[in-house]
Amino acid sequence: MLDFPEPPKEYSSVFLNETDKALPRKINPRTRYAFFSTIAEGGKSLIKSCKDLHLSRFVCYKTLKPEFADDEIEQQRLIREARVTAMLQHPNTVPTYELGRDGKGNPYFTMKLVHGYTLRELLDFRERYDLTQLMEVVMQIGFSLDYAHTHGVAHRDIKPENILAGPYGEVLLMDWGLAKVWHPDGSAPVEGEAKPSDIKDILITGQGKAQGTPQYMSPEQINQDPDIDHRTDIFSLGAVLYEILCGETPAQGEKLHQVIESALNDTPPPPSELTSVPVPGILEEVVMRSLQKDPAQRIQSMGDMLRLMQQDWRSELRRI
Repeated sequence: MLDFPEPPKEYSSVFLNETDKALPRKINPRTRYAFFSTIAEGGKSLIKSCKDLHLSRFVCYKTLKPEFADDEIEQQRLIREARVTAMLQHPNTVPTYELGRDGKGNPYFTMKLVHGYTLRELLDFRERYDLTQLMEVVMQIGFSLDYAHTHGVAHRDIKPENILAGPYGEVLLMDWGLAKVWHPDGSAPVEGEAKPSDIKDILITGQGKAQGTPQYMSPEQINQDPDIDHRTDIFSLGAVLYEILCGETPAQGEKLHQVIESALNDTPPPPSELTSVPVPGILEEVVMRSLQKDPAQRIQSMGDMLRLMQQDWRSELRRI
């Protein structure tokens, strides 16, 4: 079990005066939410906590930043994200509660407010967690992706920052804002399609560690290949697992263009060559097969990747 602090009492406690207070005869949807507090900012969106006065609970409220509020394409992307998340009713996907427009006509949607740590925060203190604990997180994300792929959705933004582990064993795949869906005839959308952030907008620290997504993006995602499919998520989850196993990302570089060039052209060394910590051969095989540049050479489905990760890799560690 991972150790987590208890969520704030005002978010979690249940009292009779809240459960039994009268529901107004006439409900004004514009006064449903109150006590807003910003908890995160995306490139174009704001994520806030607020209280749903109808149900007496705190929820997560996502909307666009004011400078993007009137952008029709960004509105479409936000609405798509809300509906994709709502339609993927899986235990490892955050439940969506409501999609609506505020008093100014701007779209918003509300979700379950979850407390916990992102996988990035867990990896920042990697020495506290054993491989079994971290693999449980990866497996749960794999289940979420397998469900999404089966239902015609590719996430396209798998990275440690978008993986949340909660205090009761829950693991959630966050931020479906870049999700790709297809028309019933199998064709992809063209206008208003949610694409990865412009490469120039992704920041790199002086130490060469990405604050965005380049180290986890597949070559076809970097190249914005219109035929990109679910196999990009297999690559990205493989990159996350690579970092778990050896503490490094498969794409390296001090500057942004070096990271991108590495992601496109370099074959990363096996994780066992980069760490003194024992690496199970089964998991190393999964990683190296997932990180093939050519999608046709990768593991072809998330279901297959999960089956490989469910093999008895722990016995290898016991023999060492």
